[in-house]
Amino acid sequence: MNTQQQMDALLAQQTGAKRLLLHSCCGPCSSYVLEYLSPHFAVTVLYYNPCIQPAAEFERRLAEQKRIIAQLPTPQPVALLVPPYEPETFLQAVQGLEDCPEGGERCAVCFRQRLAFTARTAAEQGFDYFATTLTVSPHKNALLINRVGAEQAASAGAVYLPSDFKKKNGYLRSLALSRQYGLYRQDYCGCVFSLKQRQAQKEARHE
Repeated sequence: MNTQQQMDALLAQQTGAKRLLLHSCCGPCSSYVLEYLSPHFAVTVLYYNPCIQPAAEFERRLAEQKRIIAQLPTPQPVALLVPPYEPETFLQAVQGLEDCPEGGERCAVCFRQRLAFTARTAAEQGFDYFATTLTVSPHKNALLINRVGAEQAASAGAVYLPSDFKKKNGYLRSLALSRQYGLYRQDYCGCVFSLKQRQAQKEARHE
């Protein structure tokens, strides 16, 4: 059974109101995920992304996150948690991995940092489940993300909701919602290393 089937089976069996803490990397990725999950859960979005740089980019993505939460019709209001922006914690975590290719070990460390924080927050605040929007992206390794999520859930004493949100045309739906709401869609993952890689690609195309 794949992760999408696991999630669908869990949702089909669920009874009563459950609280879900949803880690979100940005507004566009969260759009479809909120549409999909909000009929089943009381959702709180956790915008925890110390990887995003520069600070202006962090704030721009946060503004879009707030806007989609405010404008997207959901069965009940979606709450938002925004921990302090501490990019130095990410840079410390990936020391020695600066030159790793995108999608490599540096990204695994980034997933682990964000999902560990989400799992701890879910446990401390009594959420029934936690999940992440990261699996909606076709550029992210959903198998790795789900493995990290399950590991951090076990460590923190929380319950992880497995997902592969790009399935069922989830990624395409996120694109459609982004167009509908005029959301800013960034052209790099978020960290300074992915920004440099994107800039190098743009320069190479103009040579």
